[in-house]
Amino acid sequence: MEQRAHFHKKLEELKMQVLRMAALSEKAVYNSIKSYLEYNSDLAEDVIMGDIEINDLENAIDRFNLELLALDQPMAKDLRSIVGAMRITMNLERLGDEAVNLAHRALFLSTRPPLPYNQKMEQLTETSKKMLASALKSFVEEDVKLAEQVCAMDNEADELSLKILKQYINDMVTESRIVERGVHAIMAARHLERVGDLATNVAETVIFIVEGENVKHRCRG
Repeated sequence: MEQRAHFHKKLEELKMQVLRMAALSEKAVYNSIKSYLEYNSDLAEDVIMGDIEINDLENAIDRFNLELLALDQPMAKDLRSIVGAMRITMNLERLGDEAVNLAHRALFLSTRPPLPYNQKMEQLTETSKKMLASALKSFVEEDVKLAEQVCAMDNEADELSLKILKQYINDMVTESRIVERGVHAIMAARHLERVGDLATNVAETVIFIVEGENVKHRCRG
C-alpha cells in the first residue's frame, strides 16, 4: 500500500514536470507569434535562445519516466499516464521547435518593409493559440470533451493556412517585389498550422490517458 502511494506521488510529480514544460512551450509559441505580428526582433531572439530550456526539460522528463517504469509495473491508467506523458512531452518539444521556426521568420521580416495586411493570418494565429491553450487545459483537467473540441478545430486551422497560401501567391503574382517576404509569410502560416497539429496530438493523448482509446490520427474533423 505504501509503495502504491509513493508511486502515485511520483505520477503527480511527473504531471507537474509536464505542466512546467507545457508552460514554457506555450510561452514560446505566444511570444513567437507576437514577434511575428509586431516585427519584434528582440522577442524573436528571446524565443530562439529559450529553446534549450525546453529541450533540457524534455530530457529530464524522459529520465523520470524511465525511473517510474522501473519503480513499478504500472497497469491500466497508471501506465497510460506514463506513456501519455512521453507523447505529450515529445509534442511540447516540437511546439518549441515551431516557435523557433516562426521566430526566425519574424527576424527576417523585421528588417524588411511590412507585407500587405492579411486578415486570415491573424485568424490563424488566434486559432492556433486557442487550440494550444485548450489542449493544455484538457490535460490539466483530464477533460475529454474539451480535447475533442481541439480535434474538431484542426480542419479550421488547415483551411486558414490554405487560404493564406492562396492569398500570398496572388499578392506575389501582382507585386513581384514582395516574393521573398511572401515566401517567409507562407512558411510562417505553415508553422502556425503545425502548432494546431501538435495541439491536436496533445488532445488525442488526453483522450488516450482518460479513456484508454487510441484515437491518434482519427479524432480530427
